[in-house]
Amino acid sequence: MAGAKKNFKATKKFESKHLKGVLDQRKENAKVKQRQQLKAKKQGRRSKDAEFYKGAEDGDAAPKPKPSKTANVNDMSVDDFFGGGFEIIEKAEPAKKASKKLGKRKRDEPEQEDGVLSDDASELKISDNEQPVASDSEESGNEDDDDIGMSKGAMDALAKDDPEFYKFLKENDPEALEFDDADLAEVDELSEGEEEEREQEQPKKKRKKEKKQAKADESDEEAGLDNELTPAMVARWKAAMSEKYSLRAARQVVLAFRSAAHLNHDDVEEDTKQRYTISSPEVFHDILVVALKQIPEVLQHHVPIKESTFGKVQVPTDSKKFKPLSTLLRSYISAILHLLGTLSDDATLKLTLSAITPVVPYLLSFRKLLKNLIKTVVSFWSQSTSSDSTRITAFLALRRLVVVGDKGIKEAVLKATYQGLIAGARVTNVNTVQGINLMKNSAAELWGLDQNTGYTTAFSFIRQLAIHLRNSIVHNQNESYKKIYNWQYIHSLDFWSCVLSEHCNPLKEAESGKESQLRLLIYPLVQVTLGAMRLIPTATYFPLRFHMIRSLLRISRSTGTYIPLASALLEVLNSAEMRKSPKNTTLKPLDFHIAYKAPKSYLRTRIYQDGVGDQVVELFCEYFVLWSTNIAFPEFALPVIIMLKRWLKQSRKGRAGNNNGKLRAGLVLLVQKLEANAKFVEGKRAKVDFAPKNRAQVDAFLKDFEWEKTPVGAYVVAQRKAGAEKAKMLEEARNEDEQKRKQEEAEALEENAAAEMTDDDEDMEELDEAEEEESSSEDDE
Repeated sequence: MAGAKKNFKATKKFESKHLKGVLDQRKENAKVKQRQQLKAKKQGRRSKDAEFYKGAEDGDAAPKPKPSKTANVNDMSVDDFFGGGFEIIEKAEPAKKASKKLGKRKRDEPEQEDGVLSDDASELKISDNEQPVASDSEESGNEDDDDIGMSKGAMDALAKDDPEFYKFLKENDPEALEFDDADLAEVDELSEGEEEEREQEQPKKKRKKEKKQAKADESDEEAGLDNELTPAMVARWKAAMSEKYSLRAARQVVLAFRSAAHLNHDDVEEDTKQRYTISSPEVFHDILVVALKQIPEVLQHHVPIKESTFGKVQVPTDSKKFKPLSTLLRSYISAILHLLGTLSDDATLKLTLSAITPVVPYLLSFRKLLKNLIKTVVSFWSQSTSSDSTRITAFLALRRLVVVGDKGIKEAVLKATYQGLIAGARVTNVNTVQGINLMKNSAAELWGLDQNTGYTTAFSFIRQLAIHLRNSIVHNQNESYKKIYNWQYIHSLDFWSCVLSEHCNPLKEAESGKESQLRLLIYPLVQVTLGAMRLIPTATYFPLRFHMIRSLLRISRSTGTYIPLASALLEVLNSAEMRKSPKNTTLKPLDFHIAYKAPKSYLRTRIYQDGVGDQVVELFCEYFVLWSTNIAFPEFALPVIIMLKRWLKQSRKGRAGNNNGKLRAGLVLLVQKLEANAKFVEGKRAKVDFAPKNRAQVDAFLKDFEWEKTPVGAYVVAQRKAGAEKAKMLEEARNEDEQKRKQEEAEALEENAAAEMTDDDEDMEELDEAEEEESSSEDDE
C-alpha cells in the first residue's frame, strides 16, 4: 500500500515538473526528424524528375510497358458472368507507394495515398499520376525561408496566441494577412526577371516605353489598394497580356477575377477582404472575359505543353516558372469553381466552362483540386436545367481529362460521369428526355478513348446491374422489383447499349485493325436486359418492355449480333390485355417514349390496346428488317408468321375474340410484308450455286443489296417517315399548349395587377373621404 502511494506521488511530481518539458522535447525531435525526411524526399524527387524529362526529350526509346492490372479480367470468359468469376474486379490492388510529389506540404498534414478508388459511389479518389508533378497539398507552403507573406497556419497561430496584435494587423495592415496574395507575389518576381532580360535585348526607345508601362502597372496596384476596379485598369492588363504575355498583369487579373467571383458573397471561411471591389456591370463583364480567355494563353506561352500524337502530355514541372505559376493557376481555378456556383446565364456558363479545357494538362498535378473540378463539371453536364450548349462544353472538358489523364484520372472521370448520368435520369419527361439522350450519346464516347479502363469500369457497372436483378429475383418481396423497374435502371441499360453499339461496330473495328475489347460485354448486358424485361410480365409494364427491346435492337443493328426478340413480342400479343375486346374511353393516347408504366385507368381500354399494337408491329418490323437480306430469312420468319396467323384466327371468334379492327389490320399487313420478303429471298436464293456449308458465300449473300429495297425494308422506311411526322405534330401541339399556358398566366398576372391597382385606388378614395369627414366635423365644432 505504501509502495503504491509512493509511486502515485512520484507520478504526480513528474507530471507537475517534467511532463511538459518531455512532451515539448519529443515534439521538437519529431519536427527535426520530419524536416530531414522531407529534405531527403525533395532531393530524390528532383533527381527523378530530371531523369524523367531528360529521357523523354533525349531518348527515343519507348518506355517499358507496365504489366496490365486487368489481365485476369480480360482473359476471363464472359460465360462465367453470373457465376461469380467477376470477383476479380473487386479484389484490392496492392498498396502503392507514397506519391512522388514536388512542392511543399504542411508539417501537420499526413501524406495520403490516392491510388485506391473508394467503393462508395459518391467518393472519388484519384490515383497517383504516372508523371512526376507537383503536389496538390501545397496549399499554403510554410517551410521555405524564402516564402513571401504569412502562411495560413502562421496566421491562425497568430490569431490564437496574440489576438490583440492580430486585430491590429487586420485593421491597419490587412495585406499582411492575405497569404494568397503573398503567394502570388512570386509571379511578380518572375515577371521582373523576365523584364530585365527583355530590356537587355531591346533598344533604348522601347525600354523607355516599357518603363512607362511598368509605372502604369504599379499605379494600378496602388489603385487596387483603393479597392475600386476601373475599365482603364482592365484594358491596360488586357493589352499587356495580349502583347507581352505579362505575368504581372496576369497576377492582377487573377486577383480581380477572384474578387469578381466572390462578388456579393460573404465567405465565412475567409477573414480577409478581396483585393478589388466591383460596382459596374461592364467592369464585371470585362474582367470575366479577359480572365477566361487570356489567362490560358499566358500559361501556354510561359509553360508550353508537349503533346504526342497519342494524346499524352508533358508539363515541364521542373521549369523555374512552373512553381510560381502553379500558385496562380490554383487561385484561378478555385475562382472559376466558385464562380460556376453562382452563374445561371447559359452564355456565361459556356464561356466559363470553355476556359477549363485548355488548362486541364496543368491541373494533373493538383489531385484535390482536380477532384472538385470533375465533380463541378459533371454536375453542370448532368443538370436537367442546363442547355445543350452548356452540356456539350462541359463534356469537352471531361473528354480532355480522359485523353490527357492517367489511369486514376480516367477511372474517376468515367465513374463520376456515370453517376451524373444516373442522377440526371431520375426524372424523365417531355422536357428532360432530350437532354438525357444527349448525355447518353456524349458519355458513350468516353468509354472508347481507353478501352482497357473502359472495359474495367463498364464490367463493374454491368455486374452491379446484374446483382440488383438477382437480388430482386431471389428476395421476392413486395417492393423488391422497384429497384429494377425505374427510370434509372432503364437508362443504365440503354446507356450501355449505346456504349457497345458505338465501339463494337464492325466498321470501327476494321479501322482499328482489331476486335473491340468491349465486345465481350455484349453477352452479359443482353442477359441482364432480357432478365429485367421478364421480371414482371404484366400489361402494366409493357412500355418498359418496349424500351428494353429498343436497346437490344440497337446492339443487334450496330454489332451484327443475333438476339432472339420475337418471343418477347409474341408474349405481349398472347397476354390477356390483347386477347380480349377493349372498352372505349376518352383518355389521351399514352406516350410510350416517356412512360415505363401504364396507369391503371389505361388498362383494358381501346386507346391503350391500339398503342400497344402499334408498338408491337413497329418493333417486329425493326427486328425483321435487320435480317431482311439474310439467306435464311424464310426459315427465320416462318414461326412468327404462323403464330401471328393463329392469333388473327382466334381473334375472330365472336365474343371470345378481339374485335379491335385497327390492331388486326396492322398485324395482317405485317404478315403480308414478311411473306413477301420471304418470297423475295427465296427467289434470290434459287439462283445461287453454293452449298449451305460454304460460310463465306452465305455471309456474302445479298451483302451489297440495299435493305431499303426489300419488301420489309420499304415498309419500315414508310413507317419511320410516318412516325417522324407524327412526332413533329405532337411537338408542335405541345409547343402551342405551352405558349397558350404562358399567355394565360401573363393575362392572369395582368388582371391581378389591375385588381390590386383598383383596390389601392378605392382605399385611397376611402381615406380621402374619411379625412374630409374629419375636417368637416372639426369645422362644425
